[in-house]
Amino acid sequence: MRFLLLLAFFVMLPSFVRAQTLQNQQMTVQVSDGCLYGSLLLPKTDASLPVALLIAGSGPTDRNGNNPLGHNDSLKRLAQALAKRGIASLRYDKRGVGQSQAVAPDESQLTVEGYVDDAVAWSRLLQADPRFSAVVLIGHSEGALFASLAEPAVKPAALISVAGSGRPIGTLLQAQLQGRLPPSLLATASYLINELNAGRTHQQVPDSLQVLFRSSVQPYLISLFQQDPADAFANTRAPALIVQGTHDIQVSREDAQALKRARADAELAMINGMGHVLRITPQERKRQTSTYNQPELPIANELPERITQFLQIHSILPPSS
Repeated sequence: MRFLLLLAFFVMLPSFVRAQTLQNQQMTVQVSDGCLYGSLLLPKTDASLPVALLIAGSGPTDRNGNNPLGHNDSLKRLAQALAKRGIASLRYDKRGVGQSQAVAPDESQLTVEGYVDDAVAWSRLLQADPRFSAVVLIGHSEGALFASLAEPAVKPAALISVAGSGRPIGTLLQAQLQGRLPPSLLATASYLINELNAGRTHQQVPDSLQVLFRSSVQPYLISLFQQDPADAFANTRAPALIVQGTHDIQVSREDAQALKRARADAELAMINGMGHVLRITPQERKRQTSTYNQPELPIANELPERITQFLQIHSILPPSS
């Protein structure tokens, strides 16, 4: 029996080694305003692989999933976990961020359409690359909306929403602010959200709300608030997976259910204990927010596992991966 176990180990060893041998390559793509920069992570193999385009969430978020309010390497960790399962991935600095800063040095130039065009440009670059057998769109948080909006143009092999809103973002933002602002500021924030929903900008914003509603970001918010993530998801056709953590303090289970109602054929995966930055976290808000600045924490193991299973079911990833 010992001999058989050792034999099985050595039979499995070559594929295991291949899955652990990763290659990192810097990538660029030309867009209308310049070049965007990203990182391609892939298992080192001669076989053709599926590749996931990882689309980051809101704010000035870089290729690794980090922004000034949180350093957690969520997308970098996800890319590493996928590569170990035979799935290549490309993650990139959003326009105006990191190496892609020159594309939009002024945030007043940002629009939802620009972000969607960027996802389409990256997708087409990957689709033209003979190393890849299929392109999968994976959007995290606000990036899930961009993935849905890009899907009709890209026609990917699959679409995956991770912690994506099922409500218009203005409605989601109002819900997120409940209980976090004093009544007077909450009333002002609600007024500003309603005004931006109507397409009206405001120069006078209280100092304590500048981080959300500063005048330079208002044009982008107007374009964002016009979108309905559930409608965008309903207009997609690729095999779809909705992933939601039960401990997410930014996006709720109800959002995932709304996306599921928008596309009854989509698969829904609830990951018990996973928070917004893809870690298993306490449910209590104050303890959970510390994970937004703990890049050393592993991501929830069930996340890449569910993605892998989904891609195998749809014959995008070989079962042996």
